[in-house]
Amino acid sequence: MKLVSFLHSGAPRWGVVDGNRILAAPASLPSLRGALREHGTAVLSQATEPIDPGAVTALPPIPDAEKVICVGLNYADHIAETGRDKPSHPVIFTRFADSLVGDHAPLIAPRESVTFDFEGELAVVIGKEGRRIPVEAALDHVLGYSILNDGSIREFQHQTHQFTPGKNFDASGAFGPAIATPDELGDLSGHRITTTLNGEVVQDSDLGQLVFGVADLISRISTWTTLRPGDVIATGTPGGIGAAREPKLWMFPGDRVEVSINGIGTLSNPIVEDDDHSTAA
Repeated sequence: MKLVSFLHSGAPRWGVVDGNRILAAPASLPSLRGALREHGTAVLSQATEPIDPGAVTALPPIPDAEKVICVGLNYADHIAETGRDKPSHPVIFTRFADSLVGDHAPLIAPRESVTFDFEGELAVVIGKEGRRIPVEAALDHVLGYSILNDGSIREFQHQTHQFTPGKNFDASGAFGPAIATPDELGDLSGHRITTTLNGEVVQDSDLGQLVFGVADLISRISTWTTLRPGDVIATGTPGGIGAAREPKLWMFPGDRVEVSINGIGTLSNPIVEDDDHSTAA
C-alpha cells in the first residue's frame, strides 16, 4: 500500500494509490496524521473515493508532521567524507514541517547563500504511539517508509554547533512522493538509494549500510520523546554530498534534483530563485 497527501479542489486530502487512480479518504478526515491519531491504522480502509491523480497537487505525505527528527552521520561513506569519527550515538537534529515541500514542488535557493546542498534520505513514518520502545518491537511502530531530501544551506549549518539554521530555510527540503507500507519493501537491505542532480548520479548507496538501523533509531529516540502517529524520522544521507566534493557541487535555480529508493519511488524537485522580497514591518 502507498499513501499520499494532496490538495484537491483547494482542500487537503489523503488517500491510497490504486493503480492509475487515488482512493481518497473522506473529506471529513483531511489529515492523515490526525486520522491515524484518532482512529489508528484501521482508518486506512476508509480511503474509497476514486480521484484522478491529474486533478491533485502533491503534498508531503505528512504535511503537518508534529516531529521531523533527522539523523546525521549515519552512513560509513558519509562519515568518512566529513572526516569525523563514527558516532557512538545517533547525531540528532530537527527540521520544521513547513520547511518541506512535496513531490514536484520547487525548492527555493535562498538569496543569502549559494551553498545549497542535497541529501537524499530514507524517511520512516511512525504509525503507532510508543515511548521507551524496545528494539525487538520497534518495527511494529512503523506505518511505512518514504523519501526525504534534507536540503541544506551549508554556510548557515556551519555557523554554529547546532545544524538548525542551515536545515530550515523555507522550502529548502522535500518529502514524498508517498509512504510505502513495510510489506511493499520487505527487508530494507538491498534497496538502493540514489540522488541525481540534472540527471547525473551524485549519491548511490544501499539502505543496508545504515550505521544505526531503523529499529535501533526508533528505540533510542523513543527513550527521550514519545513517538506518535505521523512523526517522521529521516535516517541520514549516504556519501556524495556537494560540500564534500572538490570542486563543491551546489544546487542552483534551473537545476533539478531527484532522490529514488526502489520500492518507494522518486522524489523530484526543480530548484528556483528566491523571489520573496518581503521585509519586516
